[in-house]
Amino acid sequence: MAASALTSEDDYRSVLTREFDSMTPENAMKWSVLEPNRGQYNWSGADAIVDYAQQNGKTVRGHTLVWHKQHPDWLNNLSATELRSVLKKHITTVVSRYQGKIRAWDVVNEVFTEDGTRRNSIFQQKLGDGWIADAFRWAHQADPSAKLYINDYNTEWRNAKSNALYNLVKSLRQQGVPIEGVGFRTHLSIQYEFPGCFHQNLQRFADLDVDVAITEIDARMATPPTEAKLETQARYFRQAWDACHAVSRCVEFTTWGFTDRHSWVPDTFPGEGAACLYDDSLNPKPAYYWLNSTV
Repeated sequence: MAASALTSEDDYRSVLTREFDSMTPENAMKWSVLEPNRGQYNWSGADAIVDYAQQNGKTVRGHTLVWHKQHPDWLNNLSATELRSVLKKHITTVVSRYQGKIRAWDVVNEVFTEDGTRRNSIFQQKLGDGWIADAFRWAHQADPSAKLYINDYNTEWRNAKSNALYNLVKSLRQQGVPIEGVGFRTHLSIQYEFPGCFHQNLQRFADLDVDVAITEIDARMATPPTEAKLETQARYFRQAWDACHAVSRCVEFTTWGFTDRHSWVPDTFPGEGAACLYDDSLNPKPAYYWLNSTV
């Protein structure tokens, strides 16, 4: 969800209040937003979301503590020792601020490339493989009550990336690292087939004794939308819901935004859009009606 829309758009806030029980900040909790200059914090957006959730009986999914994108530029010049210290401080500061108010945290986000190798992020370059386990330990120390997740995209299928993620989660669990969930972002496109064996893939992760969650689902299409495209979109949402519902440890089904008015898709995929449950004018689509009747 967009923090700016929450505070400035009455119609957006009205739909959010009426229809949803959980909120995920799209950008307000990312490091570059929280601490653009070293030691100078901007909590306004994150605080607004958490305060609103507390006042309206919503839960919050914290997103995201560590990502190779949207981190402040000042990290780039730090030594390995400094970076480790700063990373620990960042995680501890953010998680502690919202202790008891965040249901779950995406501790690390997008740590693998498509071929299953570790992403060559600044954290991987300078801190080596162990930084992920450390991030989970620090987050758990700051708020033992929050569920801690690893989150990634294009892992809905059995492929090199999802296999690497599976092996990492298995290894972390064997080491006693407090990782408790795996997030599947599930950014779909109706131009491609629905992910095969999604249910079975969710189940194999759940068999590692972790929760699984669909954390950022949307389903984009070539614009303009047509009735046929919107029906296909509804079917994709339904198939994803069914896959999650079939796995007892699948505990969450979260859309990435709810209105095309604020969707990330058009800027990232020119010529595509209409990915959300509501259009720009907050009119619900077939996917909304299907989910609403099911849930």
